[in-house]
Amino acid sequence: MLSEKSTEIVRATLPVIGAAIGDITPIFYQRMFAARPDLITDLFNRGNQAQGDQQKALAGAIAVYATLLVDPAAPSTGSVLGRIAHKHASLGILPEQYAIVHEHLFAAIVEVLGEVVTPDVAAAWDEVYWHMAHDLVAAETALYREAGVEGGDVWRDLVVSERRLESTDTVSFVLAAPDGSDLPPFSPGQYVSVQVELPDGARQIRQYSLSWGPQRGQWRIGVRRILAASTPTGTTLPAGEVSNHLYENAFEGDLLHVSLPFGDLALDDADTPLLLVSAGIGCTPMLGMLDHLAAGPAHRTVAVVHADRSPSRHAHRAELKDLVDRLPDAALHTWYEDAGTGAAQESRTGYVDLSEIDIAPGTTAYLCGPLPFMSAMRDALVAREVPADRIHYETFGPDSWLVGAPA
Repeated sequence: MLSEKSTEIVRATLPVIGAAIGDITPIFYQRMFAARPDLITDLFNRGNQAQGDQQKALAGAIAVYATLLVDPAAPSTGSVLGRIAHKHASLGILPEQYAIVHEHLFAAIVEVLGEVVTPDVAAAWDEVYWHMAHDLVAAETALYREAGVEGGDVWRDLVVSERRLESTDTVSFVLAAPDGSDLPPFSPGQYVSVQVELPDGARQIRQYSLSWGPQRGQWRIGVRRILAASTPTGTTLPAGEVSNHLYENAFEGDLLHVSLPFGDLALDDADTPLLLVSAGIGCTPMLGMLDHLAAGPAHRTVAVVHADRSPSRHAHRAELKDLVDRLPDAALHTWYEDAGTGAAQESRTGYVDLSEIDIAPGTTAYLCGPLPFMSAMRDALVAREVPADRIHYETFGPDSWLVGAPA
């Protein structure tokens, strides 16, 4: 808990800090990367930095966390920090790295707000930062302990035992231990980080969901090639650095630098009905969940909803249908923006409409896909009286969906 004095100061200054946090975070990153260029080349996602996604996510996390600390009626801060802790653990973040962030973040706050940052204000927000850092370090330490490793020791070299084309722009990689031993278990729905060395020498890291269940002893990831594109507003979206590098350069027998599995989108062990909703490459954690369910005793009702551009873009399309067919009480619903002429009769054309899906009482929903898609799906589920705390999600980039998002 914050001290009483700091609580009052943070509550009073939160509107000012909150309004300025969007200006503070870009300056923070500029300062930190100028002092530590290795962090932008070898740790932070350069694509997200270029688009401003990481800055927005950090600003949202700080503002939401501070609000939760000073609002007695607010929920626990754990829902905000849990996802961040899993991401940090997958990167091997260590406690001493929080001091680096602190130095440059507070220099940016002073630069933006100037005289507003009195010694008392600085001390109060310093307390907020270290409160947040302490909670994250504790959560990350617990994750390392659960994984059976020392802090930060999450990286392993694994061999690509199989590469397979799964759609016109997606490949899957089966990863195995070089000595043939079983890889560590994980919870269906989790992801691993993959680090690659790019032509300019940068060692960039991205996360990929595990698309097999844990019972196989090997891991499988799906990688979609991402080409540069322009949005309707004229913004240019960059090509995917790591995904494209893997798509073009990783083959059977190659070694990949891979983290242990982490992620809080983990399938529960309850008997409640399931709704798995995905779009595009967001199908991969759902495949891992279905593969796990199909390998065990059938005891759950499962509705699977997937949206894609077209059948040819739908990665693992035949596999998804096969997994659903293996479950006695499961149903598959697919929507394609362009269904073409050869799509299965049961597929629909257009955008997902959850009003057409039977949702059993007590359903737990898992979402994965672009943020606008998941936001629309969550709104539709809440309208169908699915409680927000039974709606879980996964993002492939910085989590800017913090306020009002599911737990």
